[in-house]
Amino acid sequence: MPRQIFTAIDFETADNGRDSACAVAAVVVADDVVVDRFSTLIRPPRENMLFTHIHGLAWADVCDSPDFAGIWPTFRKYLACSEFLVAHNAPFDQGVLTACCNAAGIKPLRRRFACTVQIARRTWKLPRNRLPDVCAHLGIALNHHDALSDAEACARIAIAARQAGAEL
Repeated sequence: MPRQIFTAIDFETADNGRDSACAVAAVVVADDVVVDRFSTLIRPPRENMLFTHIHGLAWADVCDSPDFAGIWPTFRKYLACSEFLVAHNAPFDQGVLTACCNAAGIKPLRRRFACTVQIARRTWKLPRNRLPDVCAHLGIALNHHDALSDAEACARIAIAARQAGAEL
């Protein structure tokens, strides 16, 4: 059987702008085993941190971090090694990735996105498919809105779905 490699990603944003990433994480999975992890804070383009109440990150936490262009060379390696990307509510993370690349003048990598919200809906038919709900159903530990915890949970949901026979 050919080896399958995907990367689960999660962004946290500072404000309503899709280009306002303030944290990102990537969890690389090869043949249903987590093989690598990456997480970093990002200095967003604006100081106004509207979503501190959600993810706990304030300007003081990210102001000395590199901007998206600064983290891109490292982050790109975690995406480039994968056949496709996975995210919970993939349109959001795909939009953030595209907007951040565009704002930084970077050509985004072309990778298919699989959405674990949709995968969970098809696989387990839960009444709610928010990340905490799916994690609770599967017994996956979660520190919600911590980028690395969310990406790890997303990876584990994708692994569980594949093992249940779902297509990613």
